[in-house]
Amino acid sequence: MTRPENAPHLGRRSLLAGMAGSMGAVALPPAAAQALPSPGAARHGYPSNWPQPELYGIADVREDLWPRKDNSFVLPLELRPRDKELGRVWMRDTYVNCFVVDGRPLYVATGTTRVPGLPAAQPWNDGLFVWTARSLHGPWKLADTTRFRPGAERGKVWSPEFVDENRPGRTVVAPWQEYWYDDRFGKRGEVWAPELHHFRGKWYLVACMGDHSKKVGSFLLVSDGGVAGPYRLAEGNLDKPFGESFIGGPSFIEPGAYFHIDGSLYSEGRDAWLVLHNHLYARFRPDMEDIVTPTNLPAFQETAYTPEPYLEGAYVFKHGGKYYLLQAAWDRASTAADGSARNAYDTAAAGRTQYQYDAVVAVADRLEGPYSRRWTAGVGAGHNNFFKDHHGGLWGTFFRNPAAGYWSDPSRTGDGAVAGVVRLEWTGPQGNRLYVKRRD
Repeated sequence: MTRPENAPHLGRRSLLAGMAGSMGAVALPPAAAQALPSPGAARHGYPSNWPQPELYGIADVREDLWPRKDNSFVLPLELRPRDKELGRVWMRDTYVNCFVVDGRPLYVATGTTRVPGLPAAQPWNDGLFVWTARSLHGPWKLADTTRFRPGAERGKVWSPEFVDENRPGRTVVAPWQEYWYDDRFGKRGEVWAPELHHFRGKWYLVACMGDHSKKVGSFLLVSDGGVAGPYRLAEGNLDKPFGESFIGGPSFIEPGAYFHIDGSLYSEGRDAWLVLHNHLYARFRPDMEDIVTPTNLPAFQETAYTPEPYLEGAYVFKHGGKYYLLQAAWDRASTAADGSARNAYDTAAAGRTQYQYDAVVAVADRLEGPYSRRWTAGVGAGHNNFFKDHHGGLWGTFFRNPAAGYWSDPSRTGDGAVAGVVRLEWTGPQGNRLYVKRRD
């Protein structure tokens, strides 16, 4: 992740957001419906903070916090042959960022995609694709990988298929990342949640081998060339993902195979950190080949919910001198004791139905924290990242999770799993919150 207030800008103006998919009205929980902006909260032209719901952990489901037609759009990514039937790219865990390279803005996009014939990106997929553009609105083109991989699908920068490219002293695919087979799933091994970063003049790609892999966890790829690669595996991941193994994930994962998933990267100046889904972080070595302390990783100082539900998709973004810790949480709908509707970031239980996969955010003065109470920054915008365009405008990504909840309904699944971006708004140096751009 880049530090946006230090990134070079080529001017400052607002971009008009394009079109996004439609959405229906939502029922508001009583606490959220009563949480109106406090009078006089906005100062110096900044929008107001919305008061936190009285019970910490209640989800805010107001349509103002949805990616809508007036504040968001789906990126017009160049289609691969596999995308022609759907008419767009099927994508989860959408990641978009803007870097200034050689004095010009370069936008990058990537995410979790699936192979033709499979309804999801598991039990295997075929690697990571990258798109680039000079403007957020495009044209978005697949990265040109034909120079060093002329017979492979254009834009595919890494895949377990590339194991034949391993050479002495240069590993592209480690043994734990290779495809494998069993009687239950057949072909196994998928890669999730990639992020692409330009740091100290080099390109780095952090991603995660998913639940059906030999080992499940985060790893780092280093480009020997430009944004398209070719990429190789960092030395610290030759034998395993980052961090330590522990018991976790679905029951079919073998003991000792589960590590820390959804790895992210945060950089500031000449330093970089690995950020992980389960509240952990670690500094990278100066050579970026491994993390400084491979075990006993430190944890962010957070204000947890009670009880704390499963959170994932952690990302750190710095703006206005503050650190914003993004995480994805399922808003679970249920009926309160008084018979009213309740939406909250609960743990799973009978009567609690997954509704939306939200982006919840907390703010701190330091990377390690302590972080504030979390707030709902975007409804249905979970597992995302925030970034700044080359004009200084603030944006977030979203993908509309089709696995459960609102976007899994048969009437909406055609609008799920998209490469979406949504305008953000900052409530200023006194409010210090970032939200999806709300209606005026």
